[in-house]
Amino acid sequence: MNYDSILGIETEDAADSRPILVVPYMWIGDFVRGHTVVRVLNQRWPNRPVDLLVTSQCAPLVDYMPGVRSGIVWDLPRGRLAVARQRALAAELRSRGYGTALVLPRTWKAAIAPALAGIPERVGFFGEARFGLINKMRWGEKALPRFIDKNAALALPDGAKLPPEWPVPQLRVSADEVISWRQANGLGTGPSIALGPGSVGASKRWTYYPEAARLFAERGFDVWVVGGPGEKALAQEITAVGGARVRDLTGTDLRNGALAMAAASVAVTNDSGLMHIAAAIGTPTMGIFGPTDPYLWAPLNGLAATVRQTKSKLSCQPCQRTICTMNDHRCMRDIAAEEVVDIAQRVLAQISVR
Repeated sequence: MNYDSILGIETEDAADSRPILVVPYMWIGDFVRGHTVVRVLNQRWPNRPVDLLVTSQCAPLVDYMPGVRSGIVWDLPRGRLAVARQRALAAELRSRGYGTALVLPRTWKAAIAPALAGIPERVGFFGEARFGLINKMRWGEKALPRFIDKNAALALPDGAKLPPEWPVPQLRVSADEVISWRQANGLGTGPSIALGPGSVGASKRWTYYPEAARLFAERGFDVWVVGGPGEKALAQEITAVGGARVRDLTGTDLRNGALAMAAASVAVTNDSGLMHIAAAIGTPTMGIFGPTDPYLWAPLNGLAATVRQTKSKLSCQPCQRTICTMNDHRCMRDIAAEEVVDIAQRVLAQISVR
C-alpha cells in the first residue's frame, strides 16, 4: 500500500540530516504500535535517521523494526525520577546530536532527559504541565479517538489532518532465524498454534486456554505456550492439561516470544503485547477481547479473527478495567474453548487455500 497518498504529507527539508529521537510508551504492545510513528517520520524526513529509547525488555524488538537506526537501551525506575540516571541519559542523548525528540508519553519523567540534553525541538502533548520540558507543545489529545491517533499525530506537522489510515507496524523476522529457532528448541515443522495466555490485567485473560490446548493437540496441532516469567505457572497448568504435544516456551527473552509468533501457523492471544507482535510480524492472529474495545486496542495490522462473547449483551462491556467487578467475568467466561479452536481451524483452512 502506498502510504504517501494516505498520509497526505510531503517530504520536508531534504538538507536536514539531524537524527530524530522517539520516546515511546514502554509496554510491549504500545512499543510495537510506536513503529507506526517511525514509519510516518521516515516518510516525512527520509534523510533523518530515527532512534528509539527502549527498555531492556523491549530491546530485542528493535532488531526487527525497519526504518529504525538504533535503540538506546536505558532502564529508568517506574516509581521515582532517578535524577542521576536521567542526567546520564541526557549526556548520551546530547552526544548523538538529535534535532528533534518526539515524547509520546504525557509524563514529566519522559520529557526530562530530552530537555536536559538540549534537543532543539521537543514535541509532545500537554500533560503534567511540562512547559519548558516540551517546547513544541501540542493540544487536543483528548479529542483524538484512539491511542494510535494520539501517538502518530505527533509525527505529522502541527495541525495536520489525520489520515484515513496509518502505516501499520512492521516486525520483519527472517525465515533463516525462524528455522534456527525451531531447531534450537527441538520443534517440528508441522502446523502449530502459539497461545499467548498472559496480559496486563487479569480481566483481559481468557479462561479456557488449558482446554483449548488439549483440543488443538487432539486435532493434530503442536501447541506452544508463549509468554514471560509471569506466565510460567499458567503455562505449566496448560501443558499439564494439554498433553505431550503442548510445549511451555515461556521465558525472560522477548526475542524468543517474537520468534515463536513468527514460526506459528496461527497465534491465539488475549489483548496483549504478544497479540501486537504476532500481527506486526504477519502471523494470522486471533485476538480474544472481553473488557477492552477492539476498535481502540486491536492491532492496526488487522486480525485474522476478533473473538468476543455473543451469548448476551453485557451492560458493563467494554469496561476497560484490569479487574472484573461485575457479571463474574462473563465477557470472557462465555467464550467456549471449542468455539476458539473451530475459528482457528477455519483461519488455517483459509490460509491453505490462498
